[in-house]
Amino acid sequence: MKIVIDTYAWIDLLIGSEKGKKVKELIENAQEAYTPSIVLAETARKFLREGTDEKTIVMWLEIITSASVITQIDSETALEAAKCYLELAKKAKISKQNTPRLFDAIVQATARINQCQILTGDEHFRNLPETIWVE
Repeated sequence: MKIVIDTYAWIDLLIGSEKGKKVKELIENAQEAYTPSIVLAETARKFLREGTDEKTIVMWLEIITSASVITQIDSETALEAAKCYLELAKKAKISKQNTPRLFDAIVQATARINQCQILTGDEHFRNLPETIWVE
């Protein structure tokens, strides 16, 4: 199985939650694991905002980069992310969810381009065929 790991899943793994144990197992058993570079920034922002010291954040970012292939945003990913964003926004409106973030669309675009499933617990991805739901 090939996976793209969303910020939600990395956070659960890094804080050592019960969901994080499942995430770790899925990553270890994956054929290929990808993390969009934007997930690094989103993860750092969350922990910095919560007061985590920078040394710990850097250590956690190193864990992410050693456990997965970090993907960059290129023109193909940008265009696919724009398409994904419109789809996610439409789904969110119908489901009466908050508007998705561009981060979410980049994660989904990365999954589509690399023919992967998305490892996440983010509500915007719930019930999508490419989602591996972390509960």
